Amino acid sequence: MSPLTYASPFPDHFVFGVAAASAQIEGAAFTDGKGESIWDRFARVPGSVHNGDTLDTACDHYHRFDEDFALMASMGIRHYRLSIAWPRIFPQGRGEPNPAGLDFYRRLLASLHRHGITPWVTLFHWDLPQALEDEGGWTVRSTVEAFAHYADTVVKALSPWVRHWITLNEIRCFTWLAYGVGSKAPGRREPEQVVNQTIHHALLAHGLAVRAVRLHGSDDAQVGLTDNCDVAVPVTETPADIAAATAWFVQKNAHILGAIHGGGYSAEYLARVGDAAPHVEPGDFDLISLPTDHLGLNIYTATYVRAGADGRPEALSLPANYPRADSPWLNLVPQAIYWAPRMCRELYGHRSILITENGCGYDAEPVEGGEVIDLHRRDYVRNHLREVHRALADGVPIDGYFLWSFIDNFEWEDGYARRFGIVHCDFETQVRTPKLSARWYAEVIRHRRIL
Repeated sequence: MSPLTYASPFPDHFVFGVAAASAQIEGAAFTDGKGESIWDRFARVPGSVHNGDTLDTACDHYHRFDEDFALMASMGIRHYRLSIAWPRIFPQGRGEPNPAGLDFYRRLLASLHRHGITPWVTLFHWDLPQALEDEGGWTVRSTVEAFAHYADTVVKALSPWVRHWITLNEIRCFTWLAYGVGSKAPGRREPEQVVNQTIHHALLAHGLAVRAVRLHGSDDAQVGLTDNCDVAVPVTETPADIAAATAWFVQKNAHILGAIHGGGYSAEYLARVGDAAPHVEPGDFDLISLPTDHLGLNIYTATYVRAGADGRPEALSLPANYPRADSPWLNLVPQAIYWAPRMCRELYGHRSILITENGCGYDAEPVEGGEVIDLHRRDYVRNHLREVHRALADGVPIDGYFLWSFIDNFEWEDGYARRFGIVHCDFETQVRTPKLSARWYAEVIRHRRIL
């Protein structure tokens, strides 16, 4: 393979897109029969979400999707990753589907088609119906059974418009952070074994979503998981540090990627968690390990790892003044987007990897003179695309990049204070203003090279 330079174009098949999630942008939280989600409930618990912000209106995408897709098209964006709101389809989580909910997504997908934009649809992006949480949520297996019916219903209904499917978004966030740490809805703090059981149930849901696409999707449908794996970057690109970083990556991701691709939980993982190991029923991993077409990776940051004196992995703490975005967890480590796909290719054999999210959040991004000069975001994205380019040159099969996010939105527990969008949203007036980063990204897409 001839080496690529930063001036070289991206491969013809490489997809440039943007991403967003239903709960964060749609609003209309109780419109047309939509049921309450765990985030609708959590946002109303005092102290759970910044400023007491709710999802009730968000970006009003429910009523403005056609306008938003026209804006996307004007920027040359031809691929959009979105998600379906489970409680909009099944207000109580199960039972008979809500016709108005399915009709909304049919109209939305038809609008995407009119604007020449290809949908990449995520079946679950955190908005569990509150009725299911009242029964135990992801801690109980009945939620998995309800998800199977939901996935079958959605794929059957929307397959005429959708070829590209994603099963779940970021298992860690709606299990460990939601049921262990308690920082995300439903805000519970359960014992380790319960948290590990939620992860196992999420893995089962992934397998059932793969099955739904294989059974009910179009003949050319493709499906895969989106994971926010723990990423290791070797301090020096020497054999010793690369080996240490790889070993760290294997351990940190054993319970999700390792389990999926290993056909079960590894002996090392089971020994490490001991009595907190999840309960596994016969046949579970036949579902969990069903073959997929691609792996989606949400890449934001990483941990620096080196070989210690004994050769074992040593994760390094960052100095206090290490550069980061306004999200305190978002340390700026562009090499993450090189090493995560490379390790997934080498460890798990993936032949198609998608960067399903990459972006950065800042609080103060005012519109001045009709524009937002977000050079920090332009720099962040440019530096990460350079590392994607490097990975392609090294033969890593990255087939697409979806920038997070298309528009400023409800940023979970940070409410409306934290802005990740390349389009500014005035949440009072709902006026959209493309930022400098949006104009820059449009040129990257048009020229298919880093500018």
